Amino acid sequence: MPRTTAHRAALAAALVTPLLLPLWAAGPARAHGAPTDPVSRVVACSPEGGERAGTAACRAAVAANGGPFTAWDNLRVANVGGRDREVVPDGKLCSGGLPAYRGLDLARADWPSTRMTPGATLTMRYVSTIPHTGTFRMYLTKPGYDSAGPLSWSDLPEKPFATVTDPALTDGAYRIRATLPSDRTGRHVLYTVWQNSSTPDTYYSCSDVVFPERKKEQPEEREPGQKKGEEPGRTEPAQKTEPEKEEPSASTAVHDSPGPQPRGGDETPLASTPGRASGPSAPMLAGGAAAVLLLTGGAALAVRLRRR
Repeated sequence: MPRTTAHRAALAAALVTPLLLPLWAAGPARAHGAPTDPVSRVVACSPEGGERAGTAACRAAVAANGGPFTAWDNLRVANVGGRDREVVPDGKLCSGGLPAYRGLDLARADWPSTRMTPGATLTMRYVSTIPHTGTFRMYLTKPGYDSAGPLSWSDLPEKPFATVTDPALTDGAYRIRATLPSDRTGRHVLYTVWQNSSTPDTYYSCSDVVFPERKKEQPEEREPGQKKGEEPGRTEPAQKTEPEKEEPSASTAVHDSPGPQPRGGDETPLASTPGRASGPSAPMLAGGAAAVLLLTGGAALAVRLRRR
C-alpha cells in the first residue's frame, strides 16, 4: 500500500472512531423500560399517561418532583448487583432513591390503580426498547399494608411471589405471567425489580393495584322458632309434657270446702264440737224437744178442764 493511501486510512479511522464510541456506549442505556399494565406510577404520571396524568396524585407527584416525568423509561440504578435493600433506602422504593423521581414516593391512597383478582394469573406488560437479558422479581405488599405511609422494605415479603428470567421481547414489550397471591384485599403495591444481566443496571417500578374487599357474612335469616341449619317451613314436633301435680308445701294451708248454706234466712250458726260427736245427732234432739212440749201442753190443758 502506498504511503499516502495508508495515511489517509489511518486518518479516516481516527475521525470515525470517536463518533462510533458514543453510539456503542449509549447502547446499554437504550435498554429502558417500565410496566404499562398494570400501569406503573411513572408511566401514569408521564406525558404519555393520558387522563391518568391529570389526577390529583399525579399532579402532586409532578409538583414534588419539580418537573414532568418525561423520561418515564429511565428509572434505573447502576451497579446494584442484587443488593436492592442495601442500596435503595426505605421510603424511596418507588423512585429507586433517585432525586429526579422523588415525586413517586408520596404516600397517597389515590394513585392511578389497576383492579386485580386474588389468586388469578397476572400477565404484566413491561415495555422496553431493545432486548436485554435479565431477571424480573415481583413483590406484592403484605396483607394489611397501609398506603397512608411511604413504602418501605418491611412492607414487602422477603421473597418475591414470582421470578422470571430472560422472557422474550415481543412487539416492544416483555409479557410476564405469574400467579397472584390469594390472600390480599384492598389497595396494594406491586413492586417490580428488573436486574439486567447484560448491563450493570437495575430498574425499579411501583404499580398500584386494588383487590376486592372481603364481603362480611350476613346473619342467616330464620323464621320464628326455626333453628340454625334447619330448612325453612319445617319445624320439629313439640314434645308432650305431663302437667306437674302441685303438691302442698309445708307453708301452704289446706282448706275444706264449705258445707251447705242455711235455708229460709236462718242465720243461727250450728254448734260445732271438736272431735267426733258421741251423743245423739241434731235431728234426734230436735224431735225429743218437740215431744216434751207436746206433753207439757196436754197436761196443762187437763188441769184447766178439771177446775171447771
